[in-house]
Amino acid sequence: QVQLVEAGGGLVQTGGSLKLSCAASGRNISDSTMGWFRQAPGKERQFVARAIMSGARKLYADFVKGRFTISRDNVKNMVYLQLNRLKPEDTAVYYCAAAVGAVLGTREVEYHFWGQGTQVTVSS
Repeated sequence: QVQLVEAGGGLVQTGGSLKLSCAASGRNISDSTMGWFRQAPGKERQFVARAIMSGARKLYADFVKGRFTISRDNVKNMVYLQLNRLKPEDTAVYYCAAAVGAVLGTREVEYHFWGQGTQVTVSS
């Protein structure tokens, strides 16, 4: 079992930045794929980014377009998502997720453990 706790969300103006963090406990995440998803009001949850195991293999959603960066610290059992050049359409609850092993795709069903989410609100 892996418990995930996100932090770092908040209210920011258009063009601003936030750094989300995800603290994992219960087992070391070094053999896991760590991902970030988001869910805007009235919309389905969507993939944002993921980093496999060591973190060298990363994948981003097209809408990220170089604005977000996922990173991980397997020693500290932490995962981060740096959000830059934020837009109002980035407003959503952001979720951290973990999958044991390598996950190459973007489907949320591939992830076994989820955090409760952290709210990001971008004002125009």
